[in-house]
Amino acid sequence: MDFSLRVKPIAVRAAGLLAVLGIMIAGTSCGDTYRPIAIPEQPTPPSPAALHYVISLSSNGVCPVQSTGQVCAAGASSKIDVAGDTAVGAAVVGLSPVHATVSPNGATVFVADQMENTISYYSPSQVTPVSSISLPSDAAPDFVTATDNVSLYVANAGNNTVSDVSTSNEEVVRTSSVGPTPVALAELPNASKVYVANHGTGASPVNGSVQSISGLDGSVAPIGNSSWKAPVWMVARNDSNRVFALDQGTGFVSAIDTAADAVVGTANVQPGANFIAYDANLSRLYVTNPVARTLTVLNATSDSLALIGSVSFGAASAACPSGCTPLSVSPLPDGSRVYVASYQTAGSCSQAGDTPPCVSAQITVITATNLSVNKTIPITLTNSSGTKSDTPDLAVCDTTRFRIFTAAAADSTRVYMSYCDAGATAIIRTTPNTSPGSENTQDYLVTSLNAPVSANSAPVAGAQPPPQNPVFVIPGP
Repeated sequence: MDFSLRVKPIAVRAAGLLAVLGIMIAGTSCGDTYRPIAIPEQPTPPSPAALHYVISLSSNGVCPVQSTGQVCAAGASSKIDVAGDTAVGAAVVGLSPVHATVSPNGATVFVADQMENTISYYSPSQVTPVSSISLPSDAAPDFVTATDNVSLYVANAGNNTVSDVSTSNEEVVRTSSVGPTPVALAELPNASKVYVANHGTGASPVNGSVQSISGLDGSVAPIGNSSWKAPVWMVARNDSNRVFALDQGTGFVSAIDTAADAVVGTANVQPGANFIAYDANLSRLYVTNPVARTLTVLNATSDSLALIGSVSFGAASAACPSGCTPLSVSPLPDGSRVYVASYQTAGSCSQAGDTPPCVSAQITVITATNLSVNKTIPITLTNSSGTKSDTPDLAVCDTTRFRIFTAAAADSTRVYMSYCDAGATAIIRTTPNTSPGSENTQDYLVTSLNAPVSANSAPVAGAQPPPQNPVFVIPGP
């Protein structure tokens, strides 16, 4: 038998089978082995807490009586980007805004519109739309504090009440009657109570008082054990166990036990003191006194309110060699330094064409550990004629609660000062600038941002109207 004839066909068939098998394997392999796919890596989104901002509140000039023929105009709430040192939007709010607060989550700004009897509110991420909540026609709100992200308390100086407001329903849900002329509120961090400083009545206030309001049912209780005359400001300690009330008339700071609603200690900071800042980092109270021209520092951990020290702003002082009037104070959140805003008025002006008297302002930087004065930073202003050190005294600023006011950014990198007469908000950088060509040591004036244009007449035909008048500045979280 000839096997050679049979081997060839078998070899051919085997080769064919191997080829088919190879194709099948190759096909299967192509089906199971995938090429690498380039998946874009999503960057980590920035933390909302790092996107810090500050709100500067401004009034739109004088809101006069009808007989003058002038029209009252809406004020503005300007958002300033901390990192960029720029104004990034201005919300149009109500008539004569006087005070503002930010919700705990930073999502809403609330503004007390004193002459419109409303609370304006909006999202700082976009300055429109602006919503408003109506208050009684005689309310004249002058202080607002956010209790949580959907509600707030409002002090109404016109009708001696405190309103508990729901922003989700845009309405007043409860009203508590309090003493004459409530001007400041302090809510406990645990939201169990809110305390109200009633300034009293008359040119020389009388019948002042401090009261607590229950967060549960709105009931009001007096705070005794002290001779109140003209309370003006209040702050709460971060443990909710103490509230501190400043009486402008007597010059005493009182420590209040919030469980008993009783005064448990006092400290004398002299009559005329107008403002307290609480430093949660160091557990201190910083008190400004424009009459005595002092900054007083008290220990907030003890009921005796032990004196830590004081700084003079009188003539020939290190804080202000020419003598200044301190109006507000802001400690940095990091606890390192304290910034005091002060001003002085002179019978002459530095720039020709300005009508005296003129106002100049400054920020004094103080080291927190030993209360030594680091430096005083003059607030210079820029206009079409160049840079100048002062500005004409404006009548509207003579009667505002804070001619100048200061606040620190949440990240401790900037300090801001609203400057009523200048129509601007000054920015102090607290950290060194290491950029080539613009190097600077810490604590220097970066710029001053003009407020939105007011409804007042331009100084000369064809010129831009003057800016509005900043009356308050508050940091976001």
